[in-house]
Amino acid sequence: MFDTIAPRYDLFNDVLSAGVHRLWRADAIAALAPVPDRRYLDLCAGTLDLARAVATRAPGAVAVGLDFSLPMLRRGAGKLDHQRLVLPVAADALALPVTDDVFAGCTIGFGLRNLVDFEAGLSEMHRVLEPGGRLVVLEFTTPPGKLFRTLYHGYFHHLLPRAGAMIAGDANAARYLPDSVADFPDCEALSDMLTNVGFSRVRFRLLSRGIAALHTGVKE
Repeated sequence: MFDTIAPRYDLFNDVLSAGVHRLWRADAIAALAPVPDRRYLDLCAGTLDLARAVATRAPGAVAVGLDFSLPMLRRGAGKLDHQRLVLPVAADALALPVTDDVFAGCTIGFGLRNLVDFEAGLSEMHRVLEPGGRLVVLEFTTPPGKLFRTLYHGYFHHLLPRAGAMIAGDANAARYLPDSVADFPDCEALSDMLTNVGFSRVRFRLLSRGIAALHTGVKE
């Protein structure tokens, strides 16, 4: 599915979020607070927007963008320049091809819900972070306010799949987005998962009135 929609993935995100996803990604980079000359990992990296943002925020830092879809990574590689140290890697987020305690920080933007085992993925992120390393999880959630939630569901479950199918050229991919969000744990449950796999100082905050949420945790 992701291979199929790779050529239209960036347009899909821009149109269906009215560009707001860029603000959310900026919030994720601010929460990560990368510093120069360190190694960072972006999981489910897609077309490498977060990995590029890490390398831009911290010149000299190495940002590894890992995804299992080669067409997505190739699309992202076309946006790279020589000023940023971004390394695209095709691999499985549930079996990361690196040793323990490698990265100073890790981001995963709108990708955790795509894993077949959430806690296994979070455990791998914990494993590859060095002590003191920070994890930032950016993911969709369900708005808490009743009126806004009703309006959101009307868009997210009815209008978005139709518009997304026209943009992506894949009706199943457009339907997958709201379905996967509906099946994803709420913020409190995700916080518990982070704690269960070993992260400390776990926090979350809602973005855009609860359309998305930003979770953070630290490996002690």
